[in-house]
Amino acid sequence: MSTGSGQSAPNMANMPALNDAEGQRVPQEAGFVIDAHVHVFPQAVFSAVWKWFDAHAWPIRYRLDARSVFDFLLARGVGHVVALQYAHKPGIAEALNRFMVDICRDYPGRVTGLASVFPGEPDAPKILEKAFDAGLAGVKLHAHVQCFDLNSPEMDEICRVCSRAKKPLLIHAGREPKSPAYACDPYEICAVEKIDRMLDTHPDLRLCVPHLGADEFSAYARLIESSDRLWLDTAMAVTDYLPIDNPVRLSEMRADRVLYGSDFPNIPYAWDRELKELAAAGFSRDFLARLMWKNARDFYGISLNFNESEAYETIA
Repeated sequence: MSTGSGQSAPNMANMPALNDAEGQRVPQEAGFVIDAHVHVFPQAVFSAVWKWFDAHAWPIRYRLDARSVFDFLLARGVGHVVALQYAHKPGIAEALNRFMVDICRDYPGRVTGLASVFPGEPDAPKILEKAFDAGLAGVKLHAHVQCFDLNSPEMDEICRVCSRAKKPLLIHAGREPKSPAYACDPYEICAVEKIDRMLDTHPDLRLCVPHLGADEFSAYARLIESSDRLWLDTAMAVTDYLPIDNPVRLSEMRADRVLYGSDFPNIPYAWDRELKELAAAGFSRDFLARLMWKNARDFYGISLNFNESEAYETIA
């Protein structure tokens, strides 16, 4: 299986836990932080996710219920959380969306929740319209888990709803990390060319691809240079954990198109591993502020109770 670099696709099964030390607070150098990639599920779904990761990926270090996920990050200095979930089968999205609406209500001004839907399920547009009316700020999809083609009629339907509602779409559309445990091959349904075609087909769509588009890092870095409607997030891609070579330096990427995200709590290492890496990278103050919070604020339309000068003072 080609990764686009002449190497074989890495095996993600049975990867190790890292016993790295964790900090008690967000590194001071990071300044204000919006974590734009945090997973929450109802407890039964979380338990199933943990079981799957144990068998097919890596041991999850933080086995917390949904409210404890938010409490953990907010107590350690994360300023705002973008909460994600995805429907792994048809018929459960509405219940997941009600769960997200209810839990976000308990964290006013601190948590932004995204909706879920299963592409192609009956009444998918109505499911999303109802979720948006209830206050959810966008949509999260996972091509590997939900096994949809990025350029399918089912996806066009979802893109049209997001475009009409002016809501952003976050899709795990990179080919990695893949697993033979998925019901489809991510290398067949995911490709940067498909994302480019999606943006061309839906000129009002705003789209984010997590994990810096792993493993097509260079191609996604080029695409954000030419597109004003595509963003990437950093989740797990800058922690020196995944066995995938990334030839692109973050500092060389378009500064207004990359969001910080942790993938918490579904990680095998310390919650602040990525934050420490980014805070110590020597980025300019403006680049770091864009990465840590400004780009997420703009992409998701998050209202924050401070002005930019106050946020800059935290990293001066």
